[in-house]
Amino acid sequence: MVEKLTGAARELALATLNGWDAIDGRDAIGKSFRFRNFNTAWGFMTQVALQAEKLDHHPEWSNVYGTVDILLTTHECDGLSTRDIALAQFIDKVAPQ
Repeated sequence: MVEKLTGAARELALATLNGWDAIDGRDAIGKSFRFRNFNTAWGFMTQVALQAEKLDHHPEWSNVYGTVDILLTTHECDGLSTRDIALAQFIDKVAPQ
């Protein structure tokens, strides 16, 4: 079973991320990414999808042309977990700066 991040562990984990925001009304984090075109956005999504499969943890996301919006939460524990942090850290590494 995956455990929900709380207290100091949650704050420490969130401090390792770059620009992820809390989502109102949910125990989740989100971030929006902008790309120059659809192909670049799709390539980024492909990288994230392959990592998500490896982690067996999948984002809630949407794509419109060059914009990718990602929301991370763990349904098993109804909130933020280390799985979300790990995927967010990977996303931050592969996202263009």
